[in-house]
Amino acid sequence: MKLNIVPASRGVLWAKQGVRTFFKQPMALAGLFFLFMALMSVLSMVPLLGSVLALTLLPGATLGLMSATREAETGKFPMPVVLISAFRAGRQQLRAMLMLGALYAAGFMLVLLLSATADGGKFAKLYLVGGTLSAELLQASDFELAVLIAMVLYMPLSLLFWHAPALVHWHGVSPTKSLFFSLVACMRNFWAFTVFGAVWLGLFLGMGLVVAMTGALLGSPEVVGLIMFPAAMLMAAMFFTSLYFTFADCFEEEVPPEA
Repeated sequence: MKLNIVPASRGVLWAKQGVRTFFKQPMALAGLFFLFMALMSVLSMVPLLGSVLALTLLPGATLGLMSATREAETGKFPMPVVLISAFRAGRQQLRAMLMLGALYAAGFMLVLLLSATADGGKFAKLYLVGGTLSAELLQASDFELAVLIAMVLYMPLSLLFWHAPALVHWHGVSPTKSLFFSLVACMRNFWAFTVFGAVWLGLFLGMGLVVAMTGALLGSPEVVGLIMFPAAMLMAAMFFTSLYFTFADCFEEEVPPEA
């Protein structure tokens, strides 16, 4: 396994590859993403324990979406069972993926804990236990600060785990080493990932603008709310489809076929 240093323009290519591959199997990839979101949402409905379990399973579930992308790229129709491919690759791989998930859950909980220093834990409680997101809470300065702290702290956490599930599953790298390699790959290809993020930000903003303009032309604000959520979910599915290409391009060794 060798790390590739790619130019900034690859960020655009990764986004294009994700969108193009999504439209090869739009029903399958959209359906798998909705199933992925539904499973995470159902688990998160269980106070505290469900949220921790969802965080623990998230790296493995993300790997499942990457596996689905690889299948769609080769013209195959990815089946729902691909979502749990990270947990079906043998006992050793299962243990490694669960350990990686536990590390991710611990890291995310640390982020929430640090954000609680700003608002006394209101944001952390809302995420872990649930509750009503009122207008007063959104406008509270301490709550806004807690959200900002969580967003800033989550960035390095996401870089640590960006490639980690794929490295553990496809290359047999240990969970702790996969975090190091993931962070190095993201930092060495900083500008490519910056462009990648900027492209997707522009696509999401563009989608929102189109939906808003459609609602204005139809003279019906309700249309915006009706279309915005499914449109955003489809865009998110395309984004997750593009994650596989960021991994495949950063590491030289080819991904072996699934067992």
